[in-house]
Amino acid sequence: MGLHDAGVPDIATNLAEVRARMVRAAADCGRDPGSIELIAVSKLQPEDRVAAALAAGHRLFGENRVQEAEARWAHRRADHPDLTLHLIGPLQTNKVRDAVALFDAIETVDRPKLVHALARGMAQSGRRPDCFLQVNTGAEPQKAGVAWAELDDLFRLAAGDCGLPVVGLMCIPPADDPPAPHFALLAEAAKRLGLPRLSMGMTGDFETAIHQGATQVRVGTAVFGERAPKR
Repeated sequence: MGLHDAGVPDIATNLAEVRARMVRAAADCGRDPGSIELIAVSKLQPEDRVAAALAAGHRLFGENRVQEAEARWAHRRADHPDLTLHLIGPLQTNKVRDAVALFDAIETVDRPKLVHALARGMAQSGRRPDCFLQVNTGAEPQKAGVAWAELDDLFRLAAGDCGLPVVGLMCIPPADDPPAPHFALLAEAAKRLGLPRLSMGMTGDFETAIHQGATQVRVGTAVFGERAPKR
């Protein structure tokens, strides 16, 4: 990982290294590297690191919280019209209106109540951010995501009954499990549902995710360095 003096991450170097690793992973499995996007996970990162990523030309970012993302990005839209923002953290229904206004994609659609709230929010605003259904592939009780047994019903409700622009699936495998089987199952489900996009893979496993068909990888630490501990 590239570092400036005093241990400050060299964001431009890190971005280049991650992209090079993505290209190699794509080549390993005969995929076009241009078909895979890098979401730089900027949640909780210091402003100077985010500014450095922008200065390096990166424009696709992932945030966990609507309020934090508004404070960080709303004023930057005018200067960076090509900015693309993905919500990759859980979305509460009372934040839907703000999320629809700010984000270009919402990757954490996981329950009927949220589907209905998003449909109302999109109808009222006229904005239609892409939607990914988040699947709890490891059936972890503490983790967001729709259960495998309920995925098809949620897809029919979201894409069919409510007309949401559902474009793909997203998952976060259990930390203690090998990720490849989870990624393979998600890819199989996306293919069955006719969904072209797969958001999967983070700093520790994004190459594995690319081998299994990821079209978006969500990378934080390898780009920005370790986050400062919460005070």
